[in-house]
Amino acid sequence: MIIDLNYTIEMLILHYISREVNLMRKKRKSPIEVSALGQYIPMSVEKARRVIDQIRGYSYEKTLMILELMPYQASYPILKLIYSAAANAKQNRGFEKEDLIVWKVEVNKGTTIKKVKPRARGRSYLIKRPTCHITITLKDISYYKLIYENDSLSYFREI
Repeated sequence: MIIDLNYTIEMLILHYISREVNLMRKKRKSPIEVSALGQYIPMSVEKARRVIDQIRGYSYEKTLMILELMPYQASYPILKLIYSAAANAKQNRGFEKEDLIVWKVEVNKGTTIKKVKPRARGRSYLIKRPTCHITITLKDISYYKLIYENDSLSYFREI
């Protein structure tokens, strides 16, 4: 059996290049967006979504005010994620915190933590503790302010 070595090397190189291009496409992110991910946060998805729906679309400062004044316990981990995303924006991209808005917020169900509680007569009771994963994406709107200086940004809520 005769193997053309040049052909197989070329095929391997093409395969490697196409694989690298596909990986780059998957990792490509917008240059004006930053995000923070919180995983395995010990709360149910419904309780987190109740808070998340109140902050979507607001500016960074207004979001902080809303979260600090909310009476729900779910607002504290979300507040920490907002702080983390803003720090990522400042440190990694050099964005100003005044120009950030909460662009996209996702809450997904995580794994359920199961614990066993001893009960009477040698029985056991299973305690289920739900967790969730929260992804917060902030967007820099200074780019849009430069383009639409005279127009009003009606899509955003009270910037």
